[in-house]
Amino acid sequence: MALTGPRMALPLFSALAAAAVFATPATATSYENSISVRPYAHITPEGTITLSGTYVCNDPSPAGAVQLMTVVVQDSVRLGGNADEEPVCDGAVHEWDSHARIAWTPGLHAGEAAVEARLQRVNRAGGIMPKSVDTLAEDVHGAEVVDHR
Repeated sequence: MALTGPRMALPLFSALAAAAVFATPATATSYENSISVRPYAHITPEGTITLSGTYVCNDPSPAGAVQLMTVVVQDSVRLGGNADEEPVCDGAVHEWDSHARIAWTPGLHAGEAAVEARLQRVNRAGGIMPKSVDTLAEDVHGAEVVDHR
């Protein structure tokens, strides 16, 4: 049975709407939140990699905790970390630092790397397990790793 006229319009409209939703790039700066990571990272003599930057957070809901996550990727090695302090969502610009031990993740060294920083809200359903994690802001780009070992 062939679809004609009005019968064809609904499936066609649905397909176009779905394509538009999935093709639209997601923006992570809702509620005027933003984050930036500096274009350099440092490896300390003790074997810790440090990233830093700034963020602005206007928490849209008291329903979840806000956290700042970081990642360094270099030569197929991926190391994640958390900010040293919990983000403050008061609308002001704040500095942040993130430290991660590289002892269990050998391979990070001086040179180019990719760095990522994300400001996330963790929504809990009443227990310790998160119900969902929403990205409020993110910054991803290349950076220079400076090794002080």
